[in-house]
Amino acid sequence: MFDPLAFTIPEAIDYPNSLVASYLLQTSAQENIFSTVKLILDTQSCGTWVQVSDSTQEIRERHAAKLLALWEVPDFENVPPESVNIHQWIFQVAYPIHNFGFQLPLMLTTAYGEVSAWGNLRLIDLHFPENYVRQFKGPKFGIAGVRELLNVPERPLVLSITKPPLGLTPDESAQQQYLSTLGGADLVKDDELLFSHPWSDFIERVKKHRQAAQRVFDQTGQPTLYFVNITDRPDRLVENAYRAIDAGASGLMVNYLTVGYSSLSMLADDPQINLPILAHLNFSGALYACPRTGVSSHLVLGKIPRLAGADVVVIPSPYGKFPFQVSKYLRVAQALTSQLYQIKPIWPSPGGGVHPGMVPRHIQELGLDFIISAGGAIQGHPMGPTAGARAFRQAIEAVQSGSPFELAAEDFPELKSALETWGSIS
Repeated sequence: MFDPLAFTIPEAIDYPNSLVASYLLQTSAQENIFSTVKLILDTQSCGTWVQVSDSTQEIRERHAAKLLALWEVPDFENVPPESVNIHQWIFQVAYPIHNFGFQLPLMLTTAYGEVSAWGNLRLIDLHFPENYVRQFKGPKFGIAGVRELLNVPERPLVLSITKPPLGLTPDESAQQQYLSTLGGADLVKDDELLFSHPWSDFIERVKKHRQAAQRVFDQTGQPTLYFVNITDRPDRLVENAYRAIDAGASGLMVNYLTVGYSSLSMLADDPQINLPILAHLNFSGALYACPRTGVSSHLVLGKIPRLAGADVVVIPSPYGKFPFQVSKYLRVAQALTSQLYQIKPIWPSPGGGVHPGMVPRHIQELGLDFIISAGGAIQGHPMGPTAGARAFRQAIEAVQSGSPFELAAEDFPELKSALETWGSIS
């Protein structure tokens, strides 16, 4: 049972050259935890379920995954009661970086490849050493770069989403942009369902939205970033980006989980694609939502897209339509903004049924470096899209004034109307 190559202690690990993965595992009371973990180690590195002649000691010493920590929850020291028939384990495994190299697809295959199909094993964290992270360029802009593009040094940003998701012509969606940015929206994005359709070609949309942005700039002096959705097959993504840039795009949006993390990094690393990239969260629930399997949300929505080069990541707001835990949402935001070696901090953009009455809570929890993203609460505001965007800006101003939120709202008709319509969670 005891294998000094597979089972060790943290002090014996070459941390600068190892990826440390943390897992949650559920077993029956009868299951031998060391046998189960040993099978995971072998499956994810250099072993298999039967002994093969070419599995030499030299290969194992060079490539074997190592168990460096194992905890049961609760932490039984004595034999647990017979009534405990399900056991919960958290354990950490170190993988040599040379097993997968400086890329994301094989890293994820190594950390959670075949064993992801077991159904009772969840990848809950990844610790990347500096030696690994230094090989990634990360985002070109990040929080500071987007602020510079918009000339907005200090406040949360407001992002307006095209609604309805499908059916609008480029003229119609550009008019929505014009009205919402006239009210103070800083950014506009396509819906994740929208790319290029008979009624709305994405290049034509870029041109019309660029004209709308220019109209608002001429009237207010405020620049706007429009994130056009370029999601497509990976081999067409770069071409789509180039075409959008040639048409005058100011930002790119990609459904990064359906095209893949490495497709996102391909866009971000391209020196000819010098635009901020917004990564949309759709499909993320398929990876993080199950508590017993899948991958924790702060990896899916946080650390990995940041490493891949996103400048903005749309994340679930726990106060809207997503059944998302506040603790998870805060952990995702932390993964996007905390120090990660040389990788720039990037924008969390909480969305999903967000309205102005949620702004105080978001500012309380995230500070000023976030983008509030809203579709229905802007386009469906009782007084129209301009008032809808203005209500968000007024909500931010009301919070920053330091006055009681509902009292401050009395001075803003658009915000007052939004609060009367959707309420407040302040």
